[in-house]
Amino acid sequence: MSSDNPTPTPGGPTRRPSLDETGELPRFLDSATSDEPIGNVKPEGDLAGRRFPLTTGFSALVRNRHALSTLIRRDLAVKYQATVMGYFWSLLEPLGMAFIYFFVFGIVMGANDKDVVPGSDASFVLYIVSGVFVWQWFSAAVTQAANSLGGQSALITVMKVPREVFPISVVFARFAEYLAGFPIIIIIAATFGHGVFGWNLLWILPAILLQAMTLVGIGFMLAAGNVLVRDIQRFLPLVMRMLFYGSAILFTMDRVSDSGLGQKLPWVTYLYEHNPLVVLFQMHRAVWIPGLAPDQVGIMSATFFAVIMMFLGRWVFYKLEPRVLKAL
Repeated sequence: MSSDNPTPTPGGPTRRPSLDETGELPRFLDSATSDEPIGNVKPEGDLAGRRFPLTTGFSALVRNRHALSTLIRRDLAVKYQATVMGYFWSLLEPLGMAFIYFFVFGIVMGANDKDVVPGSDASFVLYIVSGVFVWQWFSAAVTQAANSLGGQSALITVMKVPREVFPISVVFARFAEYLAGFPIIIIIAATFGHGVFGWNLLWILPAILLQAMTLVGIGFMLAAGNVLVRDIQRFLPLVMRMLFYGSAILFTMDRVSDSGLGQKLPWVTYLYEHNPLVVLFQMHRAVWIPGLAPDQVGIMSATFFAVIMMFLGRWVFYKLEPRVLKAL
């Protein structure tokens, strides 16, 4: 039965079958119904009747916003459909990891509230929780965006939408999980976290915008590159582990400046503190702890990095797309 035809139910209103029930694509996603030009890509064999329009730019994403929304909802539904607690897992995992890190670094290794910001009442647990939640968005988006094309090759070959929607949908699906956990951060900040609720809350806007731009750019490059070079998927966990321990998620900036290397080479500390990723995560923490707000140099470095990554990733994706489609 076509997904366009409603399914009547006895004694009740007409119900439209879902995508999972029919196994068919909505008409606006089906490339067989596309009236767009084929371009330079010429499928062969069984796919000769399908049309594969090349990526046409960011305006195409606006025109295909319904497809993007469908992919985001599908991603979230598939991820939690076989679980008992459902979306609660998106909160339990980062919250559990945050308290494990707090136990190791805050209790066992002796980090305390005074290490966060000198003269501030902010607690170390708020520092850890706010960092782990935002890192969870970053890490999951990067890791899953790398497989957003190769893992859905069968679906991609029957869709007429630009291929950018696949890595972008992953970024926004993981962002939805981050938003779901935001009330937990608010509760911790308002109770024993000693968070500040004032104008510093506005830091959330540039923090989310810059992180989304950065993730979209990285996602573009990894999604296309991983189809052509499978070693990227193997090497990525090591890179993410290095970034995790190198982005001040588990320790404060004072630990770097007070270290032997920081005292002998002050410029190393300066470069580290203005690392775009470190600045980005500090912006998220500045939402609750104003003393962690980055300076103008740090904001400029994070903004420049986000813009460069987004447009560089878009350019790389566009250049590799013909080869990616052939490989799929």
